Amino acid sequence: MLVNTDLHIHGRFSGGVSKNMNLKATAEGAKQKGIDLMATGDALHPIWLKEIKEMERIDEGTLLLGDTRFVLTTEVEDIRRVHHLLIFPSISAVEDFRERTIIRSGNMDRDGRAKIMMTGEEIAEAARDVDTLIGPCHAFTPWTAMYAYHDSLKDCYGDLTEYVSFVELGLSADSDYADRIEELRRLTFLTNSDAHSQYPDKLAREFNRFEMDDANFQSLRDAILRKRGKAVLNVGLPPEEGKYNETACTRCFTHYSLQDAKTRKWKCTCGGRIKKGVRDRVEELATYDSPKHPDYRPPYIHLIPLGEIIRLAVGHSSTHTKGVQSRWESLVNRFGSEVAVLVDTPVGELEGAGDPDVIEAIRAFRDGKIKVIPGGGGEYGRVVFGSETEGKKREKKEGQRSLFDYQI
Repeated sequence: MLVNTDLHIHGRFSGGVSKNMNLKATAEGAKQKGIDLMATGDALHPIWLKEIKEMERIDEGTLLLGDTRFVLTTEVEDIRRVHHLLIFPSISAVEDFRERTIIRSGNMDRDGRAKIMMTGEEIAEAARDVDTLIGPCHAFTPWTAMYAYHDSLKDCYGDLTEYVSFVELGLSADSDYADRIEELRRLTFLTNSDAHSQYPDKLAREFNRFEMDDANFQSLRDAILRKRGKAVLNVGLPPEEGKYNETACTRCFTHYSLQDAKTRKWKCTCGGRIKKGVRDRVEELATYDSPKHPDYRPPYIHLIPLGEIIRLAVGHSSTHTKGVQSRWESLVNRFGSEVAVLVDTPVGELEGAGDPDVIEAIRAFRDGKIKVIPGGGGEYGRVVFGSETEGKKREKKEGQRSLFDYQI
């Protein structure tokens, strides 16, 4: 069976997260988006874990709330500020890992995103000891990422490098970026939302599709390890839309070439700090001039949230206006989920189901007739349609196919 998953989110006890981000809201949002298996996030936090335990258990590593299944996950920060994603096989494994690491953490009981004063290797060892999957979160971003502080997996995970089974690409990278780096070829690539709110433009803005025996932890584990099942699709934003795609000032967001940034000693003319972008960091790390995808690497679709498409089509300033929300709800209610509207349903069937400008915008997305003004320095890039010419942009070279083209 084909299972859509979002394996990295946060709850209301993590810093910078909406206070309305609870498990019920996540379950409801996942159903609307078309996600079958969702991360709990923040499983080490005592109150969040208590709420997790109140959900129905499908098996030791899979829970159910409403129509949405969950697997147990958390993000932790190590002593070097690198973030790691952990996917646990059971609640007992969560509790065991917590016991092994809480003595090295000053905030595990306060923050859903625990900081643990251990190296990446030590955290991976603790994960291995409780049979838990581990890999780096948003591996390329210039803050709290593996490649921000290390030049290799080995430098981060040491003797536990071979135990690492996946890498999360993050919003500013895609498979073409990561498959220029030889050491990542053996790993499964994950595209997750890292959502801090339940809104549909955040939850599952990036997701994975796996071929699995069932929508549960064991099948997910087997698919990530490519023992039985596999990833068949990665879906995410165009990397240029990410906040750190290009090298840019973190204050005024002026973009710089890598050489100019070095010449200026990473100081912008405004006095702000210039932060190295993901694109330039990949160039530094790259083994290959162009990506070399292994046979098991699935296609990557650049997906723009439906709310953003509607906002652009109708000219609203926010995805949260009534005009955008009413159009979004009408389409999702009619076709079942956001994924169905964006990529599953033939455009011909969408016609007559909503605002013609919105349907034409969806068609433009399907045909690849979009441009991206790259982000950098902490400012998101912008997706535009039509003939807008402001700033730098990349036009997609070919139309993207329906998800139906990747079902096997």
